[in-house]
Amino acid sequence: MTTPTLLFLSTVLVCGAQAKPASTPTPAAPPAAQTTEAAKSAAPAAAAAKPAEQPATPAASYNPEGRRDPFVSLLGRGQDPRKAGERAAGVPGLLISEVTVKGIVRDRAGFIAMIQGPDNKTYIVRAGDKLMDGAVKSINQDGVIFSQDVKDPLSLVKQREVPKRVRATEGRG
Repeated sequence: MTTPTLLFLSTVLVCGAQAKPASTPTPAAPPAAQTTEAAKSAAPAAAAAKPAEQPATPAASYNPEGRRDPFVSLLGRGQDPRKAGERAAGVPGLLISEVTVKGIVRDRAGFIAMIQGPDNKTYIVRAGDKLMDGAVKSINQDGVIFSQDVKDPLSLVKQREVPKRVRATEGRG
Protein backbone atom coordinates (compact mmCIF):
# COMPACT_ATOMS: atom_id res chain seq x y z
CA MET A 1 0.00 0.00 0.00
CA THR A 2 1.08 3.55 -0.64
CA THR A 3 1.56 6.18 2.04
CA PRO A 4 -1.53 8.29 1.16
CA THR A 5 -3.71 5.18 1.27
CA LEU A 6 -2.36 4.23 4.70
CA LEU A 7 -2.95 7.73 6.00
CA PHE A 8 -6.52 7.70 4.72
CA LEU A 9 -7.28 4.30 6.27
CA SER A 10 -5.76 5.23 9.60
CA THR A 11 -7.78 8.47 9.68
CA VAL A 12 -11.00 6.60 8.93
CA LEU A 13 -10.28 4.05 11.67
CA VAL A 14 -9.46 6.68 14.27
CA CYS A 15 -12.52 8.76 13.43
CA GLY A 16 -14.74 5.67 13.39
CA ALA A 17 -13.54 4.58 16.82
CA GLN A 18 -14.38 7.96 18.35
CA ALA A 19 -17.88 8.15 16.85
CA LYS A 20 -20.87 7.43 19.10
CA PRO A 21 -23.14 4.55 18.26
CA ALA A 22 -26.16 5.66 16.28
CA SER A 23 -28.80 4.08 18.49
CA THR A 24 -28.84 4.27 22.26
CA PRO A 25 -31.38 2.48 24.32
CA THR A 26 -33.94 4.76 25.96
CA PRO A 27 -34.63 4.11 29.63
CA ALA A 28 -38.05 2.94 30.66
CA ALA A 29 -40.43 5.64 31.81
CA PRO A 30 -40.59 5.92 35.61
CA PRO A 31 -43.90 5.84 37.42
CA ALA A 32 -45.77 9.16 37.68
CA ALA A 33 -45.30 9.48 41.47
CA GLN A 34 -41.54 9.18 41.19
CA THR A 35 -41.45 11.72 38.37
CA THR A 36 -43.01 14.57 40.41
CA GLU A 37 -40.73 13.89 43.40
CA ALA A 38 -37.67 13.80 41.15
CA ALA A 39 -38.74 17.03 39.46
CA LYS A 40 -39.16 18.79 42.83
CA SER A 41 -35.75 17.71 44.08
CA ALA A 42 -34.05 18.45 40.76
CA ALA A 43 -35.45 22.00 40.46
CA PRO A 44 -33.36 23.55 43.30
CA ALA A 45 -30.29 21.66 42.15
CA ALA A 46 -30.73 22.91 38.58
CA ALA A 47 -31.19 26.50 39.81
CA ALA A 48 -28.02 26.24 41.87
CA ALA A 49 -26.12 24.74 38.94
CA LYS A 50 -27.04 27.61 36.56
CA PRO A 51 -24.70 30.55 36.96
CA ALA A 52 -26.35 33.87 37.62
CA GLU A 53 -26.86 35.79 34.40
CA GLN A 54 -24.08 38.33 34.06
CA PRO A 55 -24.69 41.77 32.59
CA ALA A 56 -23.25 42.39 29.13
CA THR A 57 -19.61 43.43 29.25
CA PRO A 58 -18.96 46.98 28.03
CA ALA A 59 -17.15 47.51 24.73
CA ALA A 60 -13.39 47.95 24.94
CA SER A 61 -12.26 51.54 25.38
CA TYR A 62 -8.90 53.33 25.38
CA ASN A 63 -8.00 55.80 28.11
CA PRO A 64 -4.88 57.70 26.96
CA GLU A 65 -4.08 59.31 30.36
CA GLY A 66 -1.49 61.64 28.84
CA ARG A 67 -0.05 59.14 26.36
CA ARG A 68 -0.07 59.70 22.61
CA ASP A 69 -2.72 58.11 20.41
CA PRO A 70 -1.16 54.94 18.92
CA PHE A 71 -3.23 55.28 15.75
CA VAL A 72 -1.90 58.72 14.77
CA SER A 73 0.98 58.61 12.28
CA LEU A 74 4.35 59.79 13.55
CA LEU A 75 5.39 60.78 10.03
CA GLY A 76 2.82 63.54 9.64
CA ARG A 77 3.76 65.53 12.74
CA GLY A 78 4.45 68.79 10.89
CA GLN A 79 1.63 70.97 9.69
CA ASP A 80 0.76 70.66 6.03
CA PRO A 81 -0.31 74.03 4.64
CA ARG A 82 -2.29 72.31 1.87
CA LYS A 83 -4.67 70.88 4.47
CA ALA A 84 -5.63 74.33 5.72
CA GLY A 85 -9.33 74.93 5.15
CA GLU A 86 -9.57 78.31 3.43
CA ARG A 87 -6.76 79.87 1.44
CA ALA A 88 -6.27 83.57 1.02
CA ALA A 89 -7.09 85.02 -2.38
CA GLY A 90 -4.30 85.89 -4.78
CA VAL A 91 -0.57 85.53 -4.17
CA PRO A 92 -0.80 84.98 -0.36
CA GLY A 93 -2.84 81.80 -1.03
CA LEU A 94 -0.24 80.17 -3.31
CA LEU A 95 2.34 77.57 -2.32
CA ILE A 96 5.86 77.92 -3.69
CA SER A 97 5.76 74.38 -5.07
CA GLU A 98 2.60 75.22 -7.06
CA VAL A 99 3.85 78.29 -8.94
CA THR A 100 5.84 78.53 -12.16
CA VAL A 101 7.73 81.59 -13.35
CA LYS A 102 6.36 82.78 -16.70
CA GLY A 103 8.38 85.96 -17.20
CA ILE A 104 10.61 88.68 -15.76
CA VAL A 105 10.08 92.39 -16.44
CA ARG A 106 12.45 95.22 -15.54
CA ASP A 107 11.05 98.54 -14.37
CA ARG A 108 12.57 101.65 -12.74
CA ALA A 109 12.56 100.09 -9.27
CA GLY A 110 14.06 96.74 -10.29
CA PHE A 111 12.68 93.42 -11.50
CA ILE A 112 9.08 92.22 -11.44
CA ALA A 113 8.15 88.56 -11.95
CA MET A 114 5.06 87.07 -13.53
CA ILE A 115 4.15 83.76 -11.88
CA GLN A 116 1.37 81.35 -12.74
CA GLY A 117 -0.62 79.55 -10.05
CA PRO A 118 -2.37 76.16 -10.20
CA ASP A 119 -5.56 77.94 -11.28
CA ASN A 120 -3.77 79.07 -14.51
CA LYS A 121 -3.98 82.71 -13.45
CA THR A 122 -0.94 84.95 -13.80
CA TYR A 123 0.14 87.09 -10.84
CA ILE A 124 2.68 89.91 -10.59
CA VAL A 125 5.15 89.69 -7.66
CA ARG A 126 8.03 91.83 -6.39
CA ALA A 127 10.85 91.04 -3.98
CA GLY A 128 9.43 90.79 -0.46
CA ASP A 129 5.91 89.65 -1.43
CA LYS A 130 4.51 86.93 0.84
CA LEU A 131 3.23 83.54 -0.30
CA MET A 132 1.47 80.90 1.76
CA ASP A 133 4.62 79.04 2.76
CA GLY A 134 7.31 81.66 2.22
CA ALA A 135 8.20 84.85 0.41
CA VAL A 136 9.90 86.18 -2.72
CA LYS A 137 13.50 86.70 -1.65
CA SER A 138 14.90 88.19 -4.84
CA ILE A 139 14.26 88.49 -8.56
CA ASN A 140 16.98 88.58 -11.20
CA GLN A 141 16.94 88.41 -15.00
CA ASP A 142 17.04 84.59 -15.01
CA GLY A 143 14.39 83.77 -12.43
CA VAL A 144 13.01 84.14 -8.93
CA ILE A 145 14.51 82.97 -5.66
CA PHE A 146 11.90 82.09 -3.04
CA SER A 147 12.53 81.74 0.69
CA GLN A 148 10.42 78.78 1.83
CA ASP A 149 9.53 78.17 5.48
CA VAL A 150 10.38 74.61 6.59
CA LYS A 151 7.61 73.19 8.81
CA ASP A 152 9.46 70.02 9.84
CA PRO A 153 9.97 70.09 13.64
CA LEU A 154 12.98 67.74 13.38
CA SER A 155 14.83 69.91 10.85
CA LEU A 156 17.58 72.23 12.04
CA VAL A 157 17.02 74.51 9.04
CA LYS A 158 13.90 76.69 9.35
CA GLN A 159 14.06 78.28 5.87
CA ARG A 160 15.45 77.20 2.53
CA GLU A 161 15.98 78.91 -0.79
CA VAL A 162 14.01 77.63 -3.77
CA PRO A 163 15.19 79.03 -7.12
CA LYS A 164 12.78 78.94 -10.07
CA ARG A 165 13.92 79.93 -13.54
CA VAL A 166 11.97 81.43 -16.39
CA ARG A 167 13.14 78.90 -18.93
CA ALA A 168 13.33 75.88 -16.68
CA THR A 169 15.45 73.02 -17.94
CA GLU A 170 13.79 69.62 -18.24
CA GLY A 171 13.04 68.14 -14.82
CA ARG A 172 13.73 71.36 -12.91
CA GLY A 173 11.26 74.04 -11.93
